[in-house]
Amino acid sequence: MKLELLKGSRTRILAAVILAIVAIFVVRLFYLQVIKHDYYVGLAKAEQESRFVIPASRGEIYAKNGTDPVPMVMNETVYTVFADPVTVDDKAKVVDTLRQVAGGNVRTDFDKLLDNKNSRYQVLANKLTRVQADKIKAVNLHGIGFQAVSQRVYPEGALGAQILGFVDTTGQGQYGLEGYENGVLKGVDGYLQAVTDVSNVPLTIGNDNISVPKQDGKNIVLSVDRNVQSHVESALAAGLQKNGAKKGSVLVMDPTNGKVLAMANLPTYDPGNYGQVADVAAFNNDTVSAPYEPGSDVKTYTLATGIDKGVVKASDTYNNTDHIKIGDITVSNATLGHTGNITFQTALTWSLNTGFVTIAERLGDGTNITKSARDVMYDYFHNRLGLGSLTGIELANEAPGTVIAPDDPSGDGNAVRYSNMAFGQGLDATLIQVASGFSALVNGGNYYKPTVVDGYMTDSGYKQNPTPAPLRANVVAKSTSDQVKQATHDARATSFGKTDKAGYYIGGKTGTSQVIINGQYSSTETVGTYLGYGGGSEDAPRYVIMVQVSGADQLLGGAQDALPIFTDISNWMLDYLKIQPKG
Repeated sequence: MKLELLKGSRTRILAAVILAIVAIFVVRLFYLQVIKHDYYVGLAKAEQESRFVIPASRGEIYAKNGTDPVPMVMNETVYTVFADPVTVDDKAKVVDTLRQVAGGNVRTDFDKLLDNKNSRYQVLANKLTRVQADKIKAVNLHGIGFQAVSQRVYPEGALGAQILGFVDTTGQGQYGLEGYENGVLKGVDGYLQAVTDVSNVPLTIGNDNISVPKQDGKNIVLSVDRNVQSHVESALAAGLQKNGAKKGSVLVMDPTNGKVLAMANLPTYDPGNYGQVADVAAFNNDTVSAPYEPGSDVKTYTLATGIDKGVVKASDTYNNTDHIKIGDITVSNATLGHTGNITFQTALTWSLNTGFVTIAERLGDGTNITKSARDVMYDYFHNRLGLGSLTGIELANEAPGTVIAPDDPSGDGNAVRYSNMAFGQGLDATLIQVASGFSALVNGGNYYKPTVVDGYMTDSGYKQNPTPAPLRANVVAKSTSDQVKQATHDARATSFGKTDKAGYYIGGKTGTSQVIINGQYSSTETVGTYLGYGGGSEDAPRYVIMVQVSGADQLLGGAQDALPIFTDISNWMLDYLKIQPKG
């Protein structure tokens, strides 16, 4: 009886133990299969699925060859050769093959990199062509791998470098169009998330496969004409060599639509070798990024304002004594001797400061540059013609400059300031601002936003942007524009050293600007400019050209140093555009 009781107890104990073990398994399975279901599904997906980035191709950049787009910046696939030093089994063969095939593309002392057994990745050579990479692959070197990399190439070399900019090692556009339009050019990468086999090759099966197509960057066509750009760069280089200026800039644009035909700056650089540039200032496009006091070029703005407000005509007269007093300062002419009762045309021709201070006074009460006169000048200079404000041109690092308003809290927008502004001092502006405003003064009175983008290359070919409309129409009356054209034409007619082609209608204005150093106007440095237009008749000009020459501790002038460069380019433009002479 006792034995039967003992056996029954053991059976119950064993059953309880088994039941407990089963319960543990059930609870554990419930935990794994129900509570932790999502977690383990995620782990499984991580093992079975991979995500592949599909890189977008960066958009290419084209210029114009007349009316046809030609490539300026293209993409090229090059190859990086790397090694896993641990798995390289024949160092001598690797070294010999790379020296024979890769040549100058190998890294310095690349053979020593193969001895670093603590590293599993060492770059041995960069920027190999497809042919070079295939030759090395054919040797079947153990421990050697290849990585395809896209890089920018420049079929036209350094032409238009500061318009284009460059792409840095991280794939970001810097300076020029590359910087400004980086998002448009870069595109958007796609990706593929898919179940893969043991070799990480995507399989077509799988309900969770995701495919997002890439969006390649847009291919931009510039308004820049590569032929105009090439001649402008050559003419600027020749001009600087002749006059000894250390720096120079040229801007050529179509005044009837705001399209930039050329921009050149010296010194410049090669965007294909931007890493070798010692002075990063060479990256800047000074036509848009370097505000300065424009000087006498702005006298055309003052004359236009006076004519448009009906207070003067070029043929009107004033009494010139070569000096004029405003408040407690005296403004003097740089060119002396044209005294007495002279016309404002004479003041423009000989760039006499007194004439333009007089126009500012006549915008007021006749003898003072009143607040109302300053309001009018600010409206024309800044609001209508864009001095001291960003133009919105599609280039990185554009600078606004400064035109102080009459009601500025600092009190600097006073009569003295505006007397200086009347002849081009006391304000800062860029070449693109001055040339764009001047274009409105000679094209009939319409201000166009300056642009370097003319359209896009698509799968179906070149798609040009719509014809630009004026950003601001009638900034001056057409009659005012006609008078400014005639006045600048007459001023150029008396210029020394000009050799314009016969039968064409050319006009322009010299400028010689003082430079402020440490808060004072320097007596040892000036900037020379020439701003003008050209065409076959008195109708809307076909081009506007602005030239600037400068250099530290150099006294440079508009007439002797900038005007000859303008003349070279202007005469060439007449031939290139096939403009017919009058009569």
